[in-house]
Amino acid sequence: MSKPQIVLNVDVRERTGRGGAREVRRSNRVPAVLYGGEKAPVPISIDKKTIIAALKSGKFISHTITLEYKGERQLVFAQDIQFHPVSDEPTHLDLYRVEPGQMIRVAVPVHVTGQGVSPGVKRGGAMNIVRHEIWLYAPADAIPEHLEADVSALDIGDSLKISAITLPEGVRPTIADRDFTVITIAGRKAKDDVAEDKPAADAAAPAAAAAPAKGAAASAPAKGAAAPAKAAAAKPATKK
Repeated sequence: MSKPQIVLNVDVRERTGRGGAREVRRSNRVPAVLYGGEKAPVPISIDKKTIIAALKSGKFISHTITLEYKGERQLVFAQDIQFHPVSDEPTHLDLYRVEPGQMIRVAVPVHVTGQGVSPGVKRGGAMNIVRHEIWLYAPADAIPEHLEADVSALDIGDSLKISAITLPEGVRPTIADRDFTVITIAGRKAKDDVAEDKPAADAAAPAAAAAPAKGAAASAPAKGAAAPAKAAAAKPATKK
């Protein structure tokens, strides 16, 4: 289970709007808005280097974060992050207040295990990961780091459903109306059939190229041969 591991010190912004946001960015900070719950939205700013380091940790987008302001702490979830189109640096954050135990919707990555001993993979089957991440409802203070998908028993033609993945207590998929597929092991028959048909197609190609086109006229004169005479020679002038 994940616990809040990222703590960000924030400042409350006095100015809002585009002018205030530009002023914050000039000071190497990222403007953000904290909202949600029973409290009013609060414009804040966070050190840009701290945000970039948190993003690189891989635990910023799909985990809860703790904000600290003058000794007070608030558990939040990153609702939206905007990035600069050229530098790819964060330019604005929307942070949502949450409470411990509150259910939130979050995407959790899938980690595959057992592919080295899977009968289907060992026989040359192709493993297809249908869902690299799964959307879940999870407590804000107990979001799984990842979901483990064990394919060690899968053969060619088998598939791993969400029901085969053990979910932590209190966690459930957002898709509740079906047992959806996460991973499949497919054979390579279609690929082999294409490879077998290719030599026959290649052999037919030269024969088709050698045959003259249907309805074609006599072949053109060889290169360098004299051009055919005109239909009528010039008539000599008649003496009067």
